Amino acid sequence: MSDALLSTLAEALAELVTAVETSDDEDLDPNTAATWLAGTGRTLSRLGAADRRTLDDLLREAARRQAPAPRRAAPTCVPAHLGGPGGPRGAAPAALTALSSVLPGAPSAADAHAATCAAVAAHVRRFAALVRDAEPTTPVPTCPGWTLADLTRHLGAVHRWTEHLVRGRATVRVPAEDVPLDLPADPAAYADWLTAGADRVLTVLGAADPDTPVWSPGADPHVRHHARRLLAEAVVHLADAGLALGDDAPPIEPHTAADAIDHFLTDAPYVSWIAEPLAHLGRDGAVLRLTARDTGTVWTLALGGGGFAWTRGSGGPEPTAGVVAADSGALLLLLHRRYAADDPRFTHTGDRGPLDDWLAATAL
Repeated sequence: MSDALLSTLAEALAELVTAVETSDDEDLDPNTAATWLAGTGRTLSRLGAADRRTLDDLLREAARRQAPAPRRAAPTCVPAHLGGPGGPRGAAPAALTALSSVLPGAPSAADAHAATCAAVAAHVRRFAALVRDAEPTTPVPTCPGWTLADLTRHLGAVHRWTEHLVRGRATVRVPAEDVPLDLPADPAAYADWLTAGADRVLTVLGAADPDTPVWSPGADPHVRHHARRLLAEAVVHLADAGLALGDDAPPIEPHTAADAIDHFLTDAPYVSWIAEPLAHLGRDGAVLRLTARDTGTVWTLALGGGGFAWTRGSGGPEPTAGVVAADSGALLLLLHRRYAADDPRFTHTGDRGPLDDWLAATAL
């Protein structure tokens, strides 16, 4: 099934649920509406977890494109245990609230946060296992000038900085260099030092409400940002370690890769060494599209206006500067310059110039 068809079906479902939830009792009996939505939920609950997450992503993107609509004064058409009063307000609140009713298997914010923390732990364990018996001075080609010891030190430093920010509920930036690392004298002990620090920060993150305000270096000053950032760091640096040791990058679960791509694109305007080059890219009006072959997910990047705008889904502007396609994990590593654009993993249509300029501007 094509991405366009999937996105169109999700859009149609979001429109239908919005119409149901915002209809007047005189136009639609609430009990009938509840029966319809419950039946839809039972049907969709037969999907596997990965497919439910994909549908959740598509519905959220479709819901963002819905026109604002007034909620029912007493929205009884959505059963209480599946969503209802107190849902999000603003653009398309009905469609957003209805996600929980049509996707009974979709995780709550707390569940998603816990799953992210668990994924961080798993990726850090894999990283530590790779570097524990490796030569610490092994160069890391994807991080020029760094060794495996430097890479491990960096990842551990990010954990300790994050622990400091979240534990103290920081409201302003704390320089990372101000946080003690307690680094072992022997680089051979870095792997155990890394996992110990990961355990501490994940304990702090796991005990915190993901909606708790905490300063962050990106767009979302809340606890949830930090868990997502740690996962993106762990995934990309696990790839670095694998490539440094002569292997390919380990496979990346598509949903994890997609969330890390979202995270990168959301935070890029807040990262000065990325935002500044993009502001002077000189490609105003160019539209790039990234397409994930394994899931059909699409990201559309519109350059210009002193930066860029992006959407997830096929409902954005049509690409004028080309399309690059690969599996989700490969696209993530392309954005982080771990793979070159001419790697055979990628296929291109259209003009490669804007993509090459984007990658040069966002190089870390």
